[in-house]
Amino acid sequence: MAEAVPARRVFLNHLDSYCGRSIGEYLSTCVVGATLENPDEEEEEDEHGSDTELRLASEEGYEIVGTLSKPESTNPHFAKETYAVSSREALLSHLLECEIVLYNITEDASQIEEATWAASALHKELNTFAKQKLFILISTIMTWGNTKPIDPEDPEAPFDDETFPKRRSHPNFMDYINAEKHIVKLGKTKKEKFSTYVVASGHQYGAEEDLFHYFFKMCWLGETPAIPVFGDGNNFIPTIHIRDLAAVLQNVAEHKPDLQYLLAVDTSMHTLEEIIKCISKNVGPGKIEKVPKANAFVSKELTQKQLDMLFVNLRMHPFYVKENFNIKWVAEEGLIENIAQVVTEYKQTRGLLPLKVYIHGPPASGKSTIAKELCKHYNLHYVRTNDVISEKIADLEQIVAKESERVEVPGEEGEDVQEDEESENVEEARELLEAIKENMKQNKGHLSDEYLIKIMKDKLMSMPCRNQGYVLDGFPETYQQATDLFKVDDDEAEEEEDKPKGKMPKFNKMIIPDIAVYEDSENRLAVPKIIKEIGEPRNYGLTDEEKEALEREAAVERIVREAQEKAEQEHKEAKEREERMARWEEWNKHQEEVKKQELELLEAQSLPLRNYLMKNVMPTLMQGINECCRIRPDDPVNFLAEYLFKNSPDIDWNKP
Repeated sequence: MAEAVPARRVFLNHLDSYCGRSIGEYLSTCVVGATLENPDEEEEEDEHGSDTELRLASEEGYEIVGTLSKPESTNPHFAKETYAVSSREALLSHLLECEIVLYNITEDASQIEEATWAASALHKELNTFAKQKLFILISTIMTWGNTKPIDPEDPEAPFDDETFPKRRSHPNFMDYINAEKHIVKLGKTKKEKFSTYVVASGHQYGAEEDLFHYFFKMCWLGETPAIPVFGDGNNFIPTIHIRDLAAVLQNVAEHKPDLQYLLAVDTSMHTLEEIIKCISKNVGPGKIEKVPKANAFVSKELTQKQLDMLFVNLRMHPFYVKENFNIKWVAEEGLIENIAQVVTEYKQTRGLLPLKVYIHGPPASGKSTIAKELCKHYNLHYVRTNDVISEKIADLEQIVAKESERVEVPGEEGEDVQEDEESENVEEARELLEAIKENMKQNKGHLSDEYLIKIMKDKLMSMPCRNQGYVLDGFPETYQQATDLFKVDDDEAEEEEDKPKGKMPKFNKMIIPDIAVYEDSENRLAVPKIIKEIGEPRNYGLTDEEKEALEREAAVERIVREAQEKAEQEHKEAKEREERMARWEEWNKHQEEVKKQELELLEAQSLPLRNYLMKNVMPTLMQGINECCRIRPDDPVNFLAEYLFKNSPDIDWNKP
């Protein structure tokens, strides 16, 4: 049965995942066939003012369709259609409608079996294809994990695409390599109808981050003085920016290369230690700490798969991609060389934008109260001059004290360089500490603006304030202090007489406040209004694990509370039962006593009557009964009544 396949329709699984979302969004903006153009000619046209927007509008892009990893996920804005597949038959029908099928198995191992089935099912239908279909498997370089060096004499020689038949998988990634081999085999029969490719992706980074998110988040939160490097950190990790991976896939779909297996990695060769040190320097405390590998395995935030990926040791070069594809690289040289851009992407994608607030007002106007409440609500850093000065002095004293206690230990060359840098920092710290103390001595315990501005600027430039943001309480107090505090360092060196009069200085965007509030004693209850104006927090929300933990904690609390309430209710009911039983027993005793008293009273009251009966009635009655027995009248009762009436001693028959 022949079918009409809509052109440029791309199927991609799990459009709501990190990788699927990034690749789908990228391809949805691409013009079909754009990578086949000569990049030099394209630049030439742009330089001569070609109408690029009209050209793009006249050409067609890719239609992205696919599945979601979670049924409750929101449909991505870039997706033409999303499918909640209930059966393999339904899934196959959707796959047959697409010209290109992309299956990503780098994130969810459960997709390996589905991807293998999908390729096999399409292969069985290839005789019905009206035009060629492409199946591209997005796999991982972990299938090279146990590969021996190509040249034993040069163990540092990198692997390339053409050596893929010699690859040996990491033990925990055998299912991946089996899927790769199966899909490559399916594409060797009728390439004109059904062509298959395997793209081995380096560890993906960029945008919201994936594997390295553990370190980015730890740095951003700023809760640890040093970021851990598990093991010696000397292992080389192949990486690729997520948008560069998407560009490789676009090139595969359009170039349809003869080579079925391609490496999608950047040109960097960075070690784990170098990567983590770079992240720590640009997002976190700037320090790293080597810890045993065993510490990583007890971490609840890292899966076994992620640990395997962090400990891989491979040198790779994207030879085919570099030589044959038309890619506008986002980060060709890797994460470290492009860290500024990567950090910006990370913060923007996750909405981790610093919130910088300045609270100003007269003394006793409630500035500190408002500042602290805003810090609590938005998880910001509270910055007040006295606290910052004390903190700075304590830090300087600690640095100087550590230097005096240091014991020289011989180390490697790199360690010597680090010690030299630390020695220079210690000398600077000592000089600054002495200068601050002398200045405070001269100013009766206060700091002059020269040092105060420097200390406050260092605080605002610290990573915690740059990451989360701050609330600045009451400082600066004057226009000149504000100018000196927030202007860029280049302006500080500029001579005042060289500046035109009235020229506004250039301010440092990293530290200048976003919002300034002026308060007085009449507006001390304005915090809700300020929060409404500022908007929602710009920091981390709860992770799925944290939400689950809170739900479990709430469930446990609910169970405990219900158990306590049940126990209290049972105790209350038992107490009420005891009280009812006690009251019942008391009532019964009372009733018995009443009956006893009534009986005694009745007996006492009946005594005269009994005496009367015994004396006056019973003798006559007995005589009557005897007489009745003797005569045996027809009506004994009537006879007895008349007898008693006539023979009663109380009745005087002679009276008229």
